[in-house]
Amino acid sequence: MEKREEFLLNLFFYIFILILICFSTNSFSQNQTINNFSKSKKILLKIHENNPYTFYCGCSYKNKTPNLSSCGYKIFKNNKRAKRIEFEHIVPASRFGKKFQSWTKGHLNCVKNNGKKYKGRKCSRKVDENFRLIEADMYNLQPTIGEVNQLRKNFNMSIISGEKKIFGKCDVEIKNDKIEPAEHIRGDIARTYIYMSETYPRYINLSYIEQDLFNLWDREDPVDKWECKRYKLIKKIQNSENHILAKKCIN
Repeated sequence: MEKREEFLLNLFFYIFILILICFSTNSFSQNQTINNFSKSKKILLKIHENNPYTFYCGCSYKNKTPNLSSCGYKIFKNNKRAKRIEFEHIVPASRFGKKFQSWTKGHLNCVKNNGKKYKGRKCSRKVDENFRLIEADMYNLQPTIGEVNQLRKNFNMSIISGEKKIFGKCDVEIKNDKIEPAEHIRGDIARTYIYMSETYPRYINLSYIEQDLFNLWDREDPVDKWECKRYKLIKKIQNSENHILAKKCIN
């Protein structure tokens, strides 16, 4: 009887170790250093002084003001947001935010002074440390013209056939809740989505369609010097690895 109990105990132990190993191989180095989105944006403003161009349109900018004529940008509707730089989540915050109960249902601590309850990003940011860390992960943030960020919303990346560009010469198309970026940044976007899904698998999952699309974009648009330099600067400050870029930015 004692040998049987010992056997079962050892079996349980080995199964437990196997589960830990499997779990550890399914997630990678996560942001554990910066838990404040505002702080990330301030740091990125400094980092992008090395390459002061907006992500989607390629407009030059200084501080938080884009030079729209530098890339032939045409204001669509929102004059105010078109004239400021915003740091956009490439993988939208709602994509991982909706996996938090505080986002979908709220929390006991998410109550306004008038007693009204609230939920969503504001609530998750207040009560969930994991949400704050994912939201502040600088590998997922890029400088964009505010109007583009506004109209992009949380739309999925896709290919749009023959859609008219609405921002002048800026090569980005938005239609039917989809967004098609310029060819020269498709790889950057693909590698960001892959990084986020593999680093935070509990909160971000890619569909089969997305996996095929992003693998294609990754091959067609390899890493460039700025993408690798940016990765190294973020890694030094955020103190977490981007395993996708680590394998590709060898030199």
